[in-house]
Amino acid sequence: MGLSIKRFLPWIIGVVVVVLILLALRPTPQPADFAVVSKGPLQVTVGEEGETRVRERFVVSAPLAGKVLRIELEPGDPVVAGETVLAVFRPSDPNLLDARSRAEAQGRVQAARAGLGSAEARRERAAAELEFREGEEARISRLATEGIVSQEDLDAARLALRTAQEELAAARFAERSARFDLEVARAALTQSGDSDEAITLRSPVDGVVLRRLRESESVVPVGEPLLEVGDAGRLEIVADFLSRDAVKIEAGQQVMIEDWGGDEPLSGRVRRVEPAGFMKISALGVEEQRVNVIIDPDEVPPSLGDGYRVQVEVVLWAEESVLQVPVGSLFRDGERWAVFVVNGEEAHLREVEVGQRNSRTAQVLGGLQEGETVVLYPGDEITDGTLVEER
Repeated sequence: MGLSIKRFLPWIIGVVVVVLILLALRPTPQPADFAVVSKGPLQVTVGEEGETRVRERFVVSAPLAGKVLRIELEPGDPVVAGETVLAVFRPSDPNLLDARSRAEAQGRVQAARAGLGSAEARRERAAAELEFREGEEARISRLATEGIVSQEDLDAARLALRTAQEELAAARFAERSARFDLEVARAALTQSGDSDEAITLRSPVDGVVLRRLRESESVVPVGEPLLEVGDAGRLEIVADFLSRDAVKIEAGQQVMIEDWGGDEPLSGRVRRVEPAGFMKISALGVEEQRVNVIIDPDEVPPSLGDGYRVQVEVVLWAEESVLQVPVGSLFRDGERWAVFVVNGEEAHLREVEVGQRNSRTAQVLGGLQEGETVVLYPGDEITDGTLVEER
């Protein structure tokens, strides 16, 4: 038995040596990160910093040259249209008016009265438009329930209804402002005579004091701004986008409002893309062409105020079920996109057709199947047929 083992021992040693040599010559697998091709929701967005602002603000100014008494109202104090006294103003000694000056003062009163009439007509027209849009939205909602019209038609009807509501609110604001202008014009005509009574300036709108531009008693010239008032609950967001991004944005698109200070993001809609751009110098000193985009939040939290910074993401494209891969797995192979697909222990080059994409994932239109594994961030050491192992 011992002789038999000694006779085969060189063969055994030879086989072991050959196996060790083959293992030594076998390529070492390259460590890499893997990802799985999957289906899921995908959104393509474009984002920028934005700033909140009150939609309609009203600057209360001195109607004549004179002395304004101390203003006790603080920023944030509530005001009621036609009731809250914003400031008490004592005009300077009046000058004697000739016939021409008095006629000019009377003309300003007539112009203010005409402006009030125009504002009232606009308010009535906006009310009629709102009534029509309410009926139209109710009709489209019924048809959408029955499957006769598309969801896009229903969204358009709801957007038109919301726009009509905003137009009516703006028309009412303009009417109150015109009424206030008429009171100021009448007061100016009165103060042109011999009366030295104080002028009481009352709030033209319901809302809050946004800014107090004058506090102490002082002599001010005509037109000096004293206070800014407005409805802090009616906020809009203005964000300036690069012009190449602004051309992709349309009214009615969904917006995600983030980094506003709350735990959950807010939602909103694009109301308007301004037609004129402007130049802005970036933080790096680069000249950029920018365009303002106006956004209406769906809801305004009480803690959000005028001039607050937010981050907005406008949704340009969205689908609920999309075959997708991480953009880190894609690379250029000539004129086509390609990935390395893991088959067993080998990575194989495969061309793919890519559709929509964002900063993280890309839509796959062809070349891959759900459940396949691809290499993330492939380096130069990985080629077609390279052995790979998950890092």
